[in-house]
Amino acid sequence: MTRNSNLFVCALFEDSPYLVDISEPVPQKYPFASAPKRPVLPGAEEGEIDEKRAAADAKHLTTVAVFSGSGDHIITGTNKGWANIISTKTRESIYSTRITSGCVTYIRLTSSGRNMVINSSDRVLRSIHIPDTLREGVNGNDIKLEVEHKFQDVVNRLLWNHCTFSGNGDYLTATTFKNHDIYIWERSMGSLVKILEGPKEEMGVVEVATSPMIIEMTILTPTDQWHPTRPVVAATGLESGKIFIWATSNPQRWSALAPDFRELEENVEYEEREDEFDIHPKEDVTKRRLHLENEEVDVVTIEPVRGEVEESWTMPVVLDLEDTESEEDTPGPGERRRRSPAADKEKEKEKTVGKGGGRTKKRKMEG
Repeated sequence: MTRNSNLFVCALFEDSPYLVDISEPVPQKYPFASAPKRPVLPGAEEGEIDEKRAAADAKHLTTVAVFSGSGDHIITGTNKGWANIISTKTRESIYSTRITSGCVTYIRLTSSGRNMVINSSDRVLRSIHIPDTLREGVNGNDIKLEVEHKFQDVVNRLLWNHCTFSGNGDYLTATTFKNHDIYIWERSMGSLVKILEGPKEEMGVVEVATSPMIIEMTILTPTDQWHPTRPVVAATGLESGKIFIWATSNPQRWSALAPDFRELEENVEYEEREDEFDIHPKEDVTKRRLHLENEEVDVVTIEPVRGEVEESWTMPVVLDLEDTESEEDTPGPGERRRRSPAADKEKEKEKTVGKGGGRTKKRKMEG
């Protein structure tokens, strides 16, 4: 079934619930039963129930009704703690299960329609996962609703006024009866995350704010709104009708954007350099670049590296490679220069001459 904006469901006080179609000039009202779908007794035909069970079903009243995420089904709660799933097309109950012993006061679905929370008079909130098998034309035997988590105040045994999910469905919030606190739980773990304390007056209904217009409408009805994307909650008190907002203050840290950013507590007059904001013509910039290209680059001088000790040992490097006779004689890094045989003979000759000169001088001194 495609979504129809002209359909809505209502649960009347001490009367049958109705599915209303306003697409025509005259609205069409279609009632449906509040009694749960009972399993067929052994030996009995389908649709046949005993008098005792029929008398018990007659006492069921629908207290709340909502559409499923796709709009193909209607989920209702009764004053006897039963949850019914009714087909929108046939208006017949296809599945029923008992959730609580008290009266179901409110049912809320997440924006995705995959989870719902049920508030009842037994002071317990129950989150239930809606299976993917809940589609149009599905058999009731293929559906099973199970309680995922229970949320309650074990110490104070508070009664919950209203409950709703956050925008992404990860958190559940609820207002308390005759109390000014707002409780927030994590839905997946079922643990209490935060208790919001504010004005000394009771809060009312809890809704998820899907647009700014809904927050403006909270003046008419006492409600508490949760922003769909931000951690912001807006609540309206029951007594004064004022709107109260809870939000987290996140200080901006500009130093995290760049290391040269400096945070200022107040405005400081900036002193600019003389040529900081000057616009130079392209011709001057080109000439300056060409002039820098003609500068001689010193590739011989070894400058000390930052953080290196000045008296450290360095590998000897021969820089006068022009005096080498051939490529084979070119020494590598850390190697000594190889000498030719002629150079070695000449060196030995110089040593011999030096020794001979010393002997002659000695003889002259003796004479």
